[in-house]
Amino acid sequence: MAIVRPWQQRAQQTDARFAVPSSSSQPTITASGSASASPSPSASPSASATTAAPAPAGWQPGFPIRATFYYPWFPEGWKQQGMNPFTRFHPGLGSYDLGSPQVLSAHIKAMRYAGQQAGIASWWGAGTTTDKHLGQLLKATAGQQFRWSVYHEGEGQGDPSVAQLTSDLTYLRDQYGRDPGFLRIGGRFVVFVYADGNDGCAMADRWKQANTVGAYVVLKVFPGFKGCASQPDGWHQYGPASAHSDQSPYSYTVSPGFFKANEPSARLARDPATFRQDVRSMVASGARFQLVTTFNEWGEGTAVENAAEWASPSGMGQYLDALHDALGGAG
Repeated sequence: MAIVRPWQQRAQQTDARFAVPSSSSQPTITASGSASASPSPSASPSASATTAAPAPAGWQPGFPIRATFYYPWFPEGWKQQGMNPFTRFHPGLGSYDLGSPQVLSAHIKAMRYAGQQAGIASWWGAGTTTDKHLGQLLKATAGQQFRWSVYHEGEGQGDPSVAQLTSDLTYLRDQYGRDPGFLRIGGRFVVFVYADGNDGCAMADRWKQANTVGAYVVLKVFPGFKGCASQPDGWHQYGPASAHSDQSPYSYTVSPGFFKANEPSARLARDPATFRQDVRSMVASGARFQLVTTFNEWGEGTAVENAAEWASPSGMGQYLDALHDALGGAG
């Protein structure tokens, strides 16, 4: 039976891909960039330490596009599945609330430091918590060389109808697709699509039929995807229990680790040195989309966001440092 979580509901509930420390108090962000040793609100990279140069009017990244999967379900996601906090780690920003402009600014700064040009925000539908936060993310990005796409999560819960998918795409186009902060390729707004283990070419067929609004659709791969009659604009893999996934020329994805809060052992053990090598391999691949799973999925323990467990002198953490060193980036 599917579990309905706070960010999935229309105005409250999420998916089995995140979680974190809890604490209803708000994080204090300082310019020191130091990491906290506990999940209580504490210091991390400051959003105000430097002022980024404004982005050129109409700026959009070109290929290869570097982007990271992002989870806009906090503070709701800190408490779930009977655990509080639902994480094995100690984020540098503590148990943050994405309603805070300071937190959003710090996140965008951290991703830009890591050479990321876009965030792919988990999206559970119109009126959900993630939908509410998407508008806040776009507002926080105004004037910066950073863009947002969405990760359409519906396929992970079943097989949405063509009519439902068309409705979702129309909503995204009308609400966000024309926002300067939304990722576009060739003028088309970009939508990444999650899938479950039972999906196949029929999913690609449904999305082709549903896309009457000119979206640039990037589907999740499945066995035999290259042979499907209906081909989307791109393909990607979301499987952070593997250190890397080479789906060139479409995409290349790297993951720092996977240790879910309620599991006894890691599915993928963390090793910053291995992650560095995987990032270099990703760059060398030349893939169109070069992706990170994830920025802040704390419940599954796949985050590259700074934490006490992998703090570094830069204040950004070893994983963001590895991305910065390979990709460049602001800061």
